[in-house]
Amino acid sequence: MSAAPNRRLVAVVLLVPLVVTLVLWAFAWPAARMAPRDLPVGVVGSGPAADRLQDQLEARDGAFEIHRYDSGAAARTAIEHRTVYGAVAITARGPELLTASAASPVVAQLLHDAVAAQAPDGAAVPVTDVVAAPAADPRGSVLGSSILPLAIAGVATGAAVTLLGLRGGRAATALLGVAALVGMVATALTDSWLGVLTGDWWTEAGAFGLTVLAIGATVAGLAALIGTAGIGLGSLVMVLVGNPFSGVTSAPELLPRPVGAIGQWLPPGAGGSLLRSVAFFDGYAVSLPLLALTLWAVLGLAAVLVGARRRARTAEPTAAPERQPALAD
Repeated sequence: MSAAPNRRLVAVVLLVPLVVTLVLWAFAWPAARMAPRDLPVGVVGSGPAADRLQDQLEARDGAFEIHRYDSGAAARTAIEHRTVYGAVAITARGPELLTASAASPVVAQLLHDAVAAQAPDGAAVPVTDVVAAPAADPRGSVLGSSILPLAIAGVATGAAVTLLGLRGGRAATALLGVAALVGMVATALTDSWLGVLTGDWWTEAGAFGLTVLAIGATVAGLAALIGTAGIGLGSLVMVLVGNPFSGVTSAPELLPRPVGAIGQWLPPGAGGSLLRSVAFFDGYAVSLPLLALTLWAVLGLAAVLVGARRRARTAEPTAAPERQPALAD
């Protein structure tokens, strides 16, 4: 038996378990280590009771980043602007919780449990959901599950553009066209039909489309620069890393450090944050995700154009040397 089949056999036996291990690590490790880390929350009030509550929350090993507010109205505004995930107001009847399940149902439940643990035994904690998740998706499941299909759509677009031989301006036009259509179709499904998004229709379509464009342009751009191996590299970054690091099903502040921060600079995480802001929070806190997605999209499209020019220069035929006429005898 020749050595080549044996090497392929060993490669398959070793490579497949390695890939499975990497996939399990990328998806399971962040979920298994989920806990609050500098989670921004508010405390309303200026008296001793508010000070004690702040001390109790800060004593939890850096779990919370505390913001103080003088009034419940100021805390509500901070929640609506996505400055904090929730706030605790100290009243004569005890603590009251202001939260926003639209920002993260997981965080809303976590804050309720944390505040209830500080309340007197058996005392109920009143909860006001300042920005509630839509009734059609109270747990945020649809929004959380939409990021992986967007990542797959972007990777498929970049791969199709590459494998079909589209180059330069044609490739860029295809990427832009697919992103626009996917944005409208996705919004029609999630907003118009399912009713799980409640923001401005065209703004939501733009968020969907920009996410797909950022991913597709990156994949196509990598392929234009380094060949078809760029499809695999782009898929690895966007699906294997970007999706589990996005924090869209929980919150970036619940993921291990620095996973949450990294995920917000990758298109899946930035796309999830942008979509949540435009769908439920009137466009507040869109600066970082919009910047991240725009950078990926612009750099990807630039790589597509640069790769096409490089190929064109390489394919240019070299001029044949001019033949000298033969000397007469």
